[in-house]
Order: sequence, then C-alpha cells, then structure tokens
Amino acid sequence: MLDIIKVIILGIVEGLTEFLPISSTGHLIVASALLDFRNALGGTFEIFIQLGAVVAVIIFFRAELLKQVATVSSDKGVQRLWLNIAIAFIPAAALGFIFNDKITEILFRPTVVAVSLIVGGLIFLLVERRPAQPVQTVSLETMTPRQALAVGISQITALIPGVSRSGSTIVGGMLFGLDRAVATKFSFYLAIPTLGIASIYSLVKELDTIQSGDWINLIVGAVVSGIVAWIAVRWLLNYIARNNFVVFGYYRILAGIIIISLVIINVLPA
Repeated sequence: MLDIIKVIILGIVEGLTEFLPISSTGHLIVASALLDFRNALGGTFEIFIQLGAVVAVIIFFRAELLKQVATVSSDKGVQRLWLNIAIAFIPAAALGFIFNDKITEILFRPTVVAVSLIVGGLIFLLVERRPAQPVQTVSLETMTPRQALAVGISQITALIPGVSRSGSTIVGGMLFGLDRAVATKFSFYLAIPTLGIASIYSLVKELDTIQSGDWINLIVGAVVSGIVAWIAVRWLLNYIARNNFVVFGYYRILAGIIIISLVIINVLPA
C-alpha cells in the first residue's frame, strides 16, 4: 500500500478518535503498526497530525473565540476561563516537556496502549456506576482554579498512550463538580494549547531529520485529520455531553483485549 494512502487512513483515524475518550494516539500507534507505516520521525507523526484537530476546534468555536478576544480586557468571565485553561495546561505540559523523549521511546507501543485502554475502560465503568454526585459548576465562567488544576492533573495521565486526553480531562472535571457538558467543553478548549503546542514542539525537535517525503506525510495527515474532526466535532460534543461513558468503557476493554491477542499471535509488535 502506498504511504500516502496509509497517511490518509491514519488522518481519518485521528480525526474520528481525537475527541472521543478512546485515545487517538493509542489508535494511531496500533493503526500504524497494522498498516506497517514506517517513518523516521518516531512519534512525531502521530503527535503532529493532531494539529488538524486543533484547527477544527478553533473553526468550530471561532465565533466564541473572536468574541472572547474582543472582550477579554473587560470581561472577568473570559479572563477567568483562560486563566483556568492556563492552570490546567501547565502540569501535563511541564512533564511532557521534561520526559517527552522517554515517553515516546518507552510508551509508544501496542502493549502499553492495550493495558491503558483496559484500565481506562474499567475506570469509566466505575465512575459511571457511582452514586449521583451534586454538580457544583454549570458554566465555564464559574469554574474555580482548584477545578482547573484537578483537570490539569488528570490530563497528566494522558501522556500515556491509550489513556485518552479527552476522557481523562472530562472524567477529572466531573469528579470535581463540573457538569458533564461543562467538563466536555472545557476539554475542547484545553485541547487548543495542549495539542497545538505539543504538535509544534515535536515538529521543531525533528526539523533537522525531516525529509521532503516526511513533510508531505505530515501535511496530508494533519489536513485529513482536520477535515474529519471538523465534520465529527459537533456530533462528538453533543454525544459526549449528553451520554455517559459506559459504551466507551466496554469498547476500550474489548479493544485492549483484541490488541493483546494480536500481540500474542505476532500480528502486532509488543
């Protein structure tokens, strides 16, 4: 199969899975192995094409974002929102910056993805089956710095492929009193600096090793993922905000078992 076709398939996988709580990076690692997609960029390809999904979010929320830019100097609610996004961004960003090479080298493999999917699936099932908890926060503007920090600490776990950035941040927010819809929307906003800066940082680190063919793969992958994410984002936002994670919990467990089975029969590398 031509590399460009593999890149398009991986872009579609990224766009479909980025905002579902099933780990886009984990799915990309497994899909790359199944497609035998080899590149000299380590995990940079999987990380960089997330930039397309970031652009999709910016386009989707463009009206709100433009309004926030126009009113940020006078609107305390907007100031509070972006302060909270900064607070939530820092923990995973700091650890990711320090341990980026080790994370890519040690954790970007199917077995890690499988275990993370299964453990995360079990956590989803436990969280959704707990007794109903009182909701403290029903709007982004009334989130507290403590809640933002809790979401940020939750996002640290998403440095492990298979955990899911959206899943960890939404569940983390819900456990600390955010309404499901608020936790979901905050997770979308948090994706802008988190995925955007991670993509650019990974690209800059590999600039010296990128060949012309690599540029084509990176750009095509990002564009395809952006188009698919833009098409899917409205449905994803509405579904995750209004439905629980039980179906995703079962999906994660099943996917993890399948990946482990494929590793055992040597279809996938460990």
